[in-house]
Parts: sequence; C-alpha cells; structure tokens
Amino acid sequence: MPDNFIASENQPGEPEPGLAQPAAPRESWRSEELLGGKSEVLIVHGSEVYRLRRTRQDKLILCK
Repeated sequence: MPDNFIASENQPGEPEPGLAQPAAPRESWRSEELLGGKSEVLIVHGSEVYRLRRTRQDKLILCK
C-alpha cells in the first residue's frame, strides 16, 4: 500500500466526514441574500445582464 494511503471506515459511496457536501438545489432565496445589504446587484443570465434593485418603498425591480 502507498505511504500516503489512509484507510477509511466509511462504506463505499459514503462521504468522508468533514468534506463539503454538494448543495441541494435551492428553490428560493431571501432578497437579503441576493442583495447583501446593497440596494442593487447585477445578475448575468446567458449573455444578458440584469439589474435587481430595491426601491425606497422596499419593492424589487428587475431590469434589463
């Protein structure tokens, strides 16, 4: 066995403890997560750039 080989107690196909797991698909995000405290962010979709903006009345506007 190579010197750098570490035996695992996990069964085949089980993730190693402490390793990052793939994120489950998200179906929703809070606007605060997208905006991160800013009033405006840019979103790239394909070759287009969109602007997501929070208004003074706390509404969201998505513009091309």
